[in-house]
Amino acid sequence: MLTRYATLRIAQAERYSSEAARELDDVSETLCVMTGASRVQDAIALADALLDGARPAAGRAAPRADGESSLPLAV
Repeated sequence: MLTRYATLRIAQAERYSSEAARELDDVSETLCVMTGASRVQDAIALADALLDGARPAAGRAAPRADGESSLPLAV
């Protein structure tokens, strides 16, 4: 769901589509339901934390000084 959300956000930023906007709304709502959050920003943070906690410690990327991880973003 996080990947789909990111893909749709990028697509909307590049060129607006009413179909993609509806799908983005659906994905946002699904993320909120899955995490129990009322705002999509909170749902994303919760989902990220869940994924981070599920990853073995050796597989975690250390944050860089700029707050980003060294993991590539798959979109």
